[in-house]
Amino acid sequence: MFSGINQLFVRLGDHPDLGKLLLRLTVGGLLLFHGEAKIIHGVGWIAHLLAVRGLPGFIAYGAYIGEVVAPVMVIVGLMTRPAALIIAINLVVATLLVKTGAFWDRTDVGAWALETEAFYLLGALTILLLGAGKYTLVRDMRLQ
Repeated sequence: MFSGINQLFVRLGDHPDLGKLLLRLTVGGLLLFHGEAKIIHGVGWIAHLLAVRGLPGFIAYGAYIGEVVAPVMVIVGLMTRPAALIIAINLVVATLLVKTGAFWDRTDVGAWALETEAFYLLGALTILLLGAGKYTLVRDMRLQ
C-alpha cells in the first residue's frame, strides 16, 4: 500500500527542472522586494553601518548587485550559479551588518530571528548547488 502511494507521488511530483524554476522564482522574486526598497530609499544607511565598522561606504552599492541584479539573473537563469553565490555573499554581509548578535534570538511568535536571512542564504546556496535546470534563457555551461 505504501509503495503504491509512494510511486503515485513519484510520478506526479518528479519534475526536478520545474522545482528548480520554482526555487529560482521564489528566492529571486522575494529578494527583489528588498532590492526595490534599496532603489527607492537608497543605501546611505548601509554606508553608515559600514563606516561605523571602519569599512568604506562605497561597499553599500553592492546591495544593488546582490538584491537587484543577481536576483534578476537567478530568475531568468542567466549565469545562475555565480548570481546565487553573489546573493549568498550579500546575505552574509547583510546579516553581519544588521543582525549581529541575533543568532540565538527568537521573535515574539517563537520564530528564529534570522529565519528570513537563513531562507535566502540557504535558498541561494541550494540554487548554486543545483543549477538553473532546463527552464532558463541561457543554459548552464557544463564541462564535457
